[in-house]
Amino acid sequence: MFSPDLSKKSYRSDVIDTGHILLLENEEPWRDILSIALEEQGYKIVIAQDSRDALPSISNTGAITAEFPFNLLILDATNGLDLCRMLRHHGQSVPILIIGNKENANNCAFYLEAGADDYLTKPFSIREFIARCRALIRRQRIGKFPGPVMLQYKDIILYQEECRVIIRGEEVQLSPKQFRLLELFLSYPRRVWSREQLLDVIWGTDFVGDSKTVDVHIRWLREKLEVEPSKPEYIITVRGFGYRFG
Repeated sequence: MFSPDLSKKSYRSDVIDTGHILLLENEEPWRDILSIALEEQGYKIVIAQDSRDALPSISNTGAITAEFPFNLLILDATNGLDLCRMLRHHGQSVPILIIGNKENANNCAFYLEAGADDYLTKPFSIREFIARCRALIRRQRIGKFPGPVMLQYKDIILYQEECRVIIRGEEVQLSPKQFRLLELFLSYPRRVWSREQLLDVIWGTDFVGDSKTVDVHIRWLREKLEVEPSKPEYIITVRGFGYRFG
């Protein structure tokens, strides 16, 4: 069970990047921990437990005008879908981050197609959560859509907004962890990642388990990427250090 303790670890950044965020989360422990983490970064937070609770904050301040008061909406997958669709229907382009549980993970593409800009599956690290929030707000401010449309290396193409992967001209199905591993590798080709770093970024700092989990997922990912998994061309083992892509 996810139970982070912010009293023992600070996530405050040296870079001040404030903004206004609407947080819609129906699970109280998550609502508390996420709001505290965001406030520590200097963001101003409006908290809602469900979409009906959130609507007054939006409708009273011009949901479809340029004066929309929020720089980011963080919506839980259960209660935020209709709100996301409504805003997109009215032409509102505010960044939307959807947070879902494990049972929602396979529907990542569904939420992105509904208008969400990014998706996170619980449990995740607060560090990654803050980084994604900051990136969405920053890209909004400079007038760009979130993230590159796709990442490509040789004959592998990953469509971030669609959660799709094309390998040698054919679409392959990846689990959420496999997708995020490949996304990370494609974002930083040639970089060497230790098992501990991969656990931190992909599984979260609160993950309790063996680092061999990484090896297992790498093996599964190789089976889908490589022509000969025993002689990998893409995911290379760097002995004594970890893994490198390319």
